[in-house]
Amino acid sequence: MIRLTAVELRRLIARRLTVAGVAAVLLITGIVLVATWNNAKPLSEAQQKQARVSFEQQHGEWLAHGAEWKKQCTTDYASAPDPKPSLAEFCNYPEPTIEMFGKPPTSFVDTMPDLLLGSSYLLAFVAFLIGASFVGAEFSSGAIGNWLTFEPRRLRVYGSKLLGAAVGMVPVAVVALAILLAGAYLIIDQLGTTAGTTGKVWGDLTSTAGRAVLLTAAAGALGGVFGLLLRHTAAAIGLAMGYLVLIEGVFGGFLLKAQPWLVKLNFDAWVKHDAKYYVDKCEVMTDGNYNCTTIEKTLSFEHGAWYLGIIAVVLLALGAAVFSRRDIN
Repeated sequence: MIRLTAVELRRLIARRLTVAGVAAVLLITGIVLVATWNNAKPLSEAQQKQARVSFEQQHGEWLAHGAEWKKQCTTDYASAPDPKPSLAEFCNYPEPTIEMFGKPPTSFVDTMPDLLLGSSYLLAFVAFLIGASFVGAEFSSGAIGNWLTFEPRRLRVYGSKLLGAAVGMVPVAVVALAILLAGAYLIIDQLGTTAGTTGKVWGDLTSTAGRAVLLTAAAGALGGVFGLLLRHTAAAIGLAMGYLVLIEGVFGGFLLKAQPWLVKLNFDAWVKHDAKYYVDKCEVMTDGNYNCTTIEKTLSFEHGAWYLGIIAVVLLALGAAVFSRRDIN
């Protein structure tokens, strides 16, 4: 099995699509770092001057009318329908400060979780593409039949191909995420703030990156399963994209209560170790009006892990069953 996997890894590395996919990952990672640098740049002198002018205008209006606004708001609060927030939240007119009109420094601690999540999407997609092409091309070309004449034990062939697709993507993910972490830290350290980047924060970021690496490996293997089941790279990618657009994008936007059972939210919960999502709670009020409020909920890391793990096991088992019984032309 180890020797078969080593052969598959050499074949994977030699493919032009693999080289192109790795190059695309590195290029997009570089673009993300350029965007991070651009976002972290402080305001220009002209922008700072304009921010100060806006602050002085708003602060002057607050000094002149702030007490009047609060008095009117207190009156409005008394007649507002239930449920309503506290008076302090309802009538919140803080004194404007110059910081409100400037650009806050970019924080490494706040920026990196979203950057890592976005990179995990990219890595999973590229791994799926490479895995589907790696296995699907052998079926569309008929090369799988020749391979089985040398190694007729199908489950060993199946396992080595998927293992090769998974293991081959691990170094790519590790390098890309390491470049992202190191590059973003150096950029934000110069242009923003890295305050609060404690050992615990680095541990959390490393754990997030590690989970992204595992998902990348799983995506490579599952891409191979789809390539095997559909016997064509384009069909595997088309099915995956169709699901993401129609189910996750279109129907997922309407069926908010079904969000915990969509792949994307569970993907986020796994990578970020819990994910937030929102649902609408609507009810008829005592005055007969129909009122809707947005409720924040949390999808747990454990839910995401079980959900993704079960899907992966089912698809791997399905692929093994089909490959072990299918006629190879």
